Amino acid sequence: MESSEVQRAIRVVQSAAFHLGLHTTAAAVLHNSDRIAVRLLPGDVLVRIAPHTWEADFQFEVEVACALAETDCPIGELEPRVEPRAYVRDAFAFTFWKYYEHTGDVMPTAYADALMRMHAGLRQIRLAAPHITERISAWAEEVNTHEQTPDLSNSDREMLRSTFRDVQNKLSHHRTSDQLLHGEPHPGNLLNTHSGPLFIDLQTCQYGPIEYDIAFMPEEAAEHYLGANYQLVQLFRTVNWAGFTTMRWRSSDQFPNRAYWRAEGF
Repeated sequence: MESSEVQRAIRVVQSAAFHLGLHTTAAAVLHNSDRIAVRLLPGDVLVRIAPHTWEADFQFEVEVACALAETDCPIGELEPRVEPRAYVRDAFAFTFWKYYEHTGDVMPTAYADALMRMHAGLRQIRLAAPHITERISAWAEEVNTHEQTPDLSNSDREMLRSTFRDVQNKLSHHRTSDQLLHGEPHPGNLLNTHSGPLFIDLQTCQYGPIEYDIAFMPEEAAEHYLGANYQLVQLFRTVNWAGFTTMRWRSSDQFPNRAYWRAEGF
């Protein structure tokens, strides 16, 4: 999110927090991508903010968090002092969460254990969510649609196109057992806290094999997840790279330092 929009978003959220009874005198931006995470002080509330078009995604994330609160899933909790829902003010959608102090890196064994517990909890709930194949098909469609990715060169477009085609073909020959997944349990979405490792960013929940989630983990952590098909994990690592790269080449992408990440993808 651009710096001018960040400051505007913070003002909107601080005003909303005041009207909801949350005392706040300062705000600190903790993360900035296509959306931002802001810590409100002194009440120690985390607010996730995005353009208003994210309202449905944020509402889905709240529903996931509420459902998982009844399980043993290691997740960041919603802020209990306000109604658990997505709020919309002016041009922004936002949600309120508990703030957790980050205590350092997560050990590989603890990472794997946290994801196994996450998957166990996800198996206990049922939600209407897409399948990973829908996400992969959507990425492939963006690559095939010049209007959505106009800056892609012909050679890079063909590289991504062939990658998605190859992965989709190989996936059709794998017999997998699907369940509800986190969707993006990469290191940036796992906080090491005084309460142990906790996953955040739940709006990417979708159905698929556990190997899709495992592919987001560092290799030294993934090897501690017992019972996984590591050939399938590698296949998903490939498609995750292609998907991330495709998103950075969208004409509508708001990821900071987009030019760097576009080049890094290739």
